[in-house]
Amino acid sequence: MGATGTGKSRLSIDLAIHFQGEIINSDKMQVYKGLDIITNKITDIEKQGVPHHLLDADFTADDFCIQAIICIEKILKSGNIPIIVGGSNSYIEKLVEYPIFMFKSNYDCCFIWIDVAALPVLNSFVCQRVDQMVHAVFSNLCPNQSDNF
Repeated sequence: MGATGTGKSRLSIDLAIHFQGEIINSDKMQVYKGLDIITNKITDIEKQGVPHHLLDADFTADDFCIQAIICIEKILKSGNIPIIVGGSNSYIEKLVEYPIFMFKSNYDCCFIWIDVAALPVLNSFVCQRVDQMVHAVFSNLCPNQSDNF
């Protein structure tokens, strides 16, 4: 979990490759098609072949929880490790804390929070990423004027 552009996707790919995992997206904005740049949605190249679940689909928190449990079970049955990644605490909180999903009693889990305020170098990285994302948006909207941004 963590703010946009802090490196969650990069870390999740590294973990998935190292531990033979699959990614379950828990970012409530990345589930929408068309917000790829604004939400810093992971690209196909950045995925490095690691399977991703629950991208580009419209969800409520309840929908997310139900689909996440289905994905978790499927991933575990395939012998891989599910890695839930995103910046939307409400999705993860509902999944973990809501008694009906029995997440804590059914699964062992580890949480990693990426905090930009704790590391000045990470805060600088986020500023650079935001600048890159803004440039990408304007480049897509006005390709002939992208050098002016």
